[in-house]
Amino acid sequence: MANARPEDDAPAAEEAGADVAADTETVSDLATDAEGAAAEGAPESAAEGDAEEAAGDPAAENAKLKDQLLRTLAELENTRKRAEREREQTRKFGIADFARDLLSASDNLRRALEAAPENRDGLDDNLRNLVIGVEMTEKDLLAAFDKHGIRKIDPLGEAFDYNFHQAMFEVENADYAAGTVMQVLQAGYAIGDRLLRPAMVGVSKGASGSVDTTA
Repeated sequence: MANARPEDDAPAAEEAGADVAADTETVSDLATDAEGAAAEGAPESAAEGDAEEAAGDPAAENAKLKDQLLRTLAELENTRKRAEREREQTRKFGIADFARDLLSASDNLRRALEAAPENRDGLDDNLRNLVIGVEMTEKDLLAAFDKHGIRKIDPLGEAFDYNFHQAMFEVENADYAAGTVMQVLQAGYAIGDRLLRPAMVGVSKGASGSVDTTA
């Protein structure tokens, strides 16, 4: 068998090297293509994630706005109810100080009528007309009180109530149950459930002893 010469192997080596280089270039190209595809796919995936996140934000924002709206409506309703209560309180009790100042006038009218003679037939016409005028004035004043929710407290014969009565003295009397108002020294007045002036009264001790009037 003849020995191969080195110059005969050179073309084959060059051809083999070219094939390897070509294969290497092909692999490199494939890798580059893969990297490019991956690079192109990454922004697309990020865009998809942003789109999904953007799609979720409106729902969360709507829920937040709805919650804020409900809270605002609740606050407005509470404000409206509070304003109504304050307006009602003002309507009922706004004249309390003025009414309290008129109580002494009512007392004086009552004292004037109690001082007048019961039998008015023998009175002078002028005096009789004066008494009638006082009666009409008291009647109109009490009607005005009633119109504005101001009621007179005249608890004769009723059980003592420290919320509306002021005990001036106690009297031992077995004919009355303990704590009964036996005498009214001065009538009281209230507007709604608010006391303008307590009724000054005398209270029966009854057979059981003193009544607690200091509560």
